[in-house]
Amino acid sequence: MTLQRRYGLLLVLLIISYLLSAFFQSGWTGDLQLVLFTLAGLLEIRNLRLRRRTARFVIAAGFVVSLLMIIVADHLGGDAGRGAAAVWKAVLLLLIVVSIVRQVLLARHVTVQNIYGAISAYLIIGLMFSAFYAAIYYLHGREFFFGHQPGNPANLQYFSFTTLTTLGYGDFTAASNGGRAVAMLEAMTGQIFLATLVAKLVSSFRPATPGGSAGSGTAAG
Repeated sequence: MTLQRRYGLLLVLLIISYLLSAFFQSGWTGDLQLVLFTLAGLLEIRNLRLRRRTARFVIAAGFVVSLLMIIVADHLGGDAGRGAAAVWKAVLLLLIVVSIVRQVLLARHVTVQNIYGAISAYLIIGLMFSAFYAAIYYLHGREFFFGHQPGNPANLQYFSFTTLTTLGYGDFTAASNGGRAVAMLEAMTGQIFLATLVAKLVSSFRPATPGGSAGSGTAAG
């Protein structure tokens, strides 16, 4: 019997995190978003076949680092602390997305859960690059966009997802060479992701039949 990995709750957490940053501009928004990302990491650890001791260590280390980043970002570090917290968010999301993509690619059968996992990975990529942009913004003198447009979480997230999907409205444009380079990397990542993983999963998905389990991977057991 194979382990059935579930990504529905993870997808819900990511959507909440996205909407939180998009509609609420408050000092606690970034902290709550980091908590949600940490919970997302916990859900992904649940999907991995780790030894109990290893899983406990990883969970404890993740929560400790996230707590320290919240304290540093809000109370001690100023822009440098906020930049460090953004770097931690990006690294945490990178680890999660690598794990999800690996598990989805190794799955023997394409299920609805695999598709949820792929969609979650796509959202995580957008949120991850948004965190990288925030780190650049805070660690390089609060200058990221042309025209001195504010680099608040909503704008950075909006820029990230318009770049990831290659919409490129042009209302926000990275000003520095580093920002433009990261933006191009995100655009290429988005195109490769959609053209390979998601397309492959959707084309290979076969719903379960009433009398069999061909292609579904969800047989009872």
